[in-house]
Amino acid sequence: MQFSSLVLMEIDKETNQFVKELGSYEASEGAEFVTKLNYFGELINLTFDTQVDVEEWQFTAIYDNFNEEIFKSKGYYIEAVDDEYNPTWLVKFKYSDEHMVVREAIIEICELIKQELREVFIKIKGKEEEYKFEQE
Repeated sequence: MQFSSLVLMEIDKETNQFVKELGSYEASEGAEFVTKLNYFGELINLTFDTQVDVEEWQFTAIYDNFNEEIFKSKGYYIEAVDDEYNPTWLVKFKYSDEHMVVREAIIEICELIKQELREVFIKIKGKEEEYKFEQE
């Protein structure tokens, strides 16, 4: 599914309720992996996952082979979210009142997501026995 834009919603830190829509931002390929895009008063939180259900061995293999450093080298904070069914990550970055600044960050992050998830699925192909053996 192609996404043309993502909507950024402000969330109240204390009540966790939606406050208002901050804007709609053009997105690139990779946006289909984004599951949440929120602003909590300091940073934008962008959550993404694999978009497909993965097998147990793939879950571990994906986390082992996903290169978070690509995001960190661009100045983004990234962490794995381990309480989700499929491999999931949270990326945090600064909000700006300038629409184009946020737009460019979202486009860059979406491109990184697409690139890294594509590469990680290639890297783990054929490693089922290796990971199944490790889990036993």
